[in-house]
Amino acid sequence: MIGKFVIERAKDEHFYFNLKAVNGQVILTSEMYKAKASAQNGIESIQKNSAADANYERKESKDNRPYFVLKAQNQQIIGQSQMYSSTSAMETGIASVKHNGPSKTVEDLTL
Repeated sequence: MIGKFVIERAKDEHFYFNLKAVNGQVILTSEMYKAKASAQNGIESIQKNSAADANYERKESKDNRPYFVLKAQNQQIIGQSQMYSSTSAMETGIASVKHNGPSKTVEDLTL
């Protein structure tokens, strides 16, 4: 089984999406987009770019918690993870995005 993308609308009317694992856990959150079509393009970019380890930038927050961002070929950030408790948990998150990122299932909650 594989997860899905869920498109939602923020309070400010911008669009964003989450990539969710099969268990419903959010494993990647997009940037905010003014247009739904831009969010859909972001999903396509994740579908194309999530498999390559080189597209993941491993980072550390100000309070030393690991997280990662997924970048497109042009180095633009297309998604960010949650904060993790350990580097190994972050690596598990990256593996989950690699597995679920190619998903073609998109649930649109803005309709």
